[in-house]
Amino acid sequence: MQMKNNVTEFILLGLTQDPVRKKMVFVIFLIFYLGTLVGNLLIITTIKASRALGSPMYFFLFHLSLSDTCFSTCIAPRMIVDALLKKVTISFNECIVQIFSFHFFGCLEIFILVLMAVDRYVAICKPLRYTNIMSHQVCGVLVAVAWVGSCVHSSAQILLTLSLPFCGPNVIDHYLCDLQPLLQLACTDTYVTNLLLVSNSGAICTVSFVMLMLSYAIILHSLRNHSAEGRKKALSTCISHIIVVILFFVPCMFIYTRPATTFPMDKMITVFYTIGTPLLNPLIYTLRNAEVKNAMRMLWSKNLISGDKR
Repeated sequence: MQMKNNVTEFILLGLTQDPVRKKMVFVIFLIFYLGTLVGNLLIITTIKASRALGSPMYFFLFHLSLSDTCFSTCIAPRMIVDALLKKVTISFNECIVQIFSFHFFGCLEIFILVLMAVDRYVAICKPLRYTNIMSHQVCGVLVAVAWVGSCVHSSAQILLTLSLPFCGPNVIDHYLCDLQPLLQLACTDTYVTNLLLVSNSGAICTVSFVMLMLSYAIILHSLRNHSAEGRKKALSTCISHIIVVILFFVPCMFIYTRPATTFPMDKMITVFYTIGTPLLNPLIYTLRNAEVKNAMRMLWSKNLISGDKR
């Protein structure tokens, strides 16, 4: 028999309940979020405005920066505002929306990272067929599939959430709504639901991470046959991608591939991949990529020249 859901809102405890630390959270994460917006929007604008960045790699980087911006926006603004409030509540419907958007853009980022690895594999291991395999039409279809796949994944998360009955406790010891902390509040056995969570989110994280590491291992192994200059350029690009993959996937796997238990470190680990990774990605891709830096300089110079003419 389906138990009635008597909970209409949840209380979020946030990162801390200490008033002084909450002010620190507000300032620090406001700076982090603004940095995330500036960095990712700068990459989006540069790729859109620069003809030199028309290759598939930058097409995928555009969508990665877009997903990073949206992924962070699902979490950070509310977290920043909540740091100013004494008591933080979120309605059941708002919780559902946050879970959907959070998992949608998080999953989209995973799929885009996989597509970027595929692009690098074809570019380095199949250079003569690269333009035919990674055509604009193919890249467009691949990104569209990534968006649809993300929607399917996040919809599954919502169905799992709606299947849980909440009939009493409504305090979430977290700064966001997610299925893992909600499992602790459900007034039913959540063993099957947790298995489904692991087989959904956990499997996506783990399988994608293994595929990515194997693909980059193959790419790095194949670089032995390239010239010193080509090897250096390809190595720089791949190392950037590998750093991003590790920073995002390792925390995700820690959260989503284990039984329904919570640890004190969970909140800080979640902060790392929800706030930290979207902030670091633009820095990693711009600081290690000469083409992006040159395109940004040209765009900046062009804006200065056009501004002087006015």
